[in-house]
Formats: sequence, C-alpha cells, structure tokens
Amino acid sequence: MKAELPELEMTKRDLEREVVGRKVKEASAAGMTVLPRYKNRKSFSSQLEGVKINAVLRQADYLLFPLDSEDILVVHMGNGVLRRNANKDKEEKGTEIVITFTQGGQMRFVDEEGTGEVAVVPKDDVMAEFPQLNDPAIDPIDTPLSWLSFRDLIESHPTTLKELLIDGKALVGIGPMYADEVLFDAGLRYDRQSTSLSTQEVRRLYRSLVETLHNVIKYRGTTLEDRPWADVFGEPGIFEQHLQVFGKDGELSPRSRTPIQRAKFKGEWTYFCETQV
Repeated sequence: MKAELPELEMTKRDLEREVVGRKVKEASAAGMTVLPRYKNRKSFSSQLEGVKINAVLRQADYLLFPLDSEDILVVHMGNGVLRRNANKDKEEKGTEIVITFTQGGQMRFVDEEGTGEVAVVPKDDVMAEFPQLNDPAIDPIDTPLSWLSFRDLIESHPTTLKELLIDGKALVGIGPMYADEVLFDAGLRYDRQSTSLSTQEVRRLYRSLVETLHNVIKYRGTTLEDRPWADVFGEPGIFEQHLQVFGKDGELSPRSRTPIQRAKFKGEWTYFCETQV
C-alpha cells in the first residue's frame, strides 16, 4: 500500500522521536531488491555499522537520515513502510532491511512488492544521486502557502479539481481518497475546472486541503480493508471513522442528508455530495 502525504509525515515525526541519536550496531538486507545501487549486501551494511543517526527529514515520499559519518541514509518509500521493532519481534513478510541499534531495538524497512529503494550516499551527492528530490511539486504540509500562492498554483495547472489535487507534479502525495475528502469539505465538485474558482472558493479549497491533511495526521492515518495502513509501531489509524464521503455511496451526506453519490472519473470511482458545486 502506497502511503500518502499524511502517513509519510507521521512516519517521519515518529521516527524523529524514536531513532535520532541512536547508534547503529549492525545492518542487514534480505536481498538486493531495494538495493539497486549496490553490487552486494555487505557494501551497503558496512556504510551504516557504527554510525549515529543525527536527524530524520522528509522530502516528498523520501525519508532522509543524516548520519554522523557525513553520509545520508536515503529511503524511497515506494509502497513500503518503516517499522520500529524490538530485536525479538517476528519479522513481517517482505522485510528487506533491518537496522539494529546498540540500544533501543531495530528499524526495519518492509516492502513486500519491492517498490522502494534504500541507499547511503555522501550528503553532497544526494541531489545528484536522487534528482527526484529536486521536484518542484508543492508539499502542503512541509511548505505553508499563502492563499495567493495557492491561487497561482491553481492558475498554472488548468485542469479539473480532482486531477489537480492528485497530480504529483503540482502537489505532493495526495491520492483519490483524500482528494474526495478535501473537495467535499470545500464544497466543490471533482470535475469543476480549476480556473473557474472565485477568490472565496480558492481560499476555501486551500483551507480544506490543509485542515484535512492535518486531521489525517491527528487520527494517525486511514486503515481500510483494501488499504491496510499501520504506523511505525504496527498500529492502525482511525481516520476512516472520520471519512465523510469516500466509499460511502448510498449513505446520507452529513451536509444535506441526501445519498452520497459516486461516479467513474479517469477510470476510478470518485465520491461526492449534491451540495458540491
């Protein structure tokens, strides 16, 4: 399951509290699946043994761990997740990387589909090695915008509102589920043209975007049967209890008390209420 922006930010914040200042005793890899830059596993693990993690940073869907060796551990999440474990904990299926600390258990990268990547690179080479980190897409959690800047973003991406929200070239890490929730909260239809918004509607959309993402973080992510999200401690989120339209077609809208509707949009279901204009 590909974590979206709120879950990625949660992962970063949790690990910031859990692993900063810890020294690596040893590192191991199950195979080479998430180590495409290496010739063998030892060349990866040897870069981590004996070093200390100084910080945890997030850039889009990458987590960066600056080390006291002047290198940076880069984790491109893909569909993977990072876990915090005790040494004795049973390994989850798909555990690719295990980093054991001298004190305080382990950090594991679990990526059953093999879509992520892990590497240790010199800090001065990070941007060259991972040019995706130079992506100009706006991160609405990491980069607070004025509503005027948000209006400029909208005007520079003329498309439908749902396409705008899920366009990774415009905004970082928002998927169809959270896009539906943002648009419901803002009272705007998924197929409304972005260039047709009034000043008031631009303000409303931006407020709904930021508030929705922060509420997802507050409630520790969204865990559904077909979206089995769990945080770094293996605990599911509870934002699904606060979903207002996604997956609720036929149920009564909390705004109008008429049935929530769904329609196919770009090959996927989108959920909305008749009050959205």
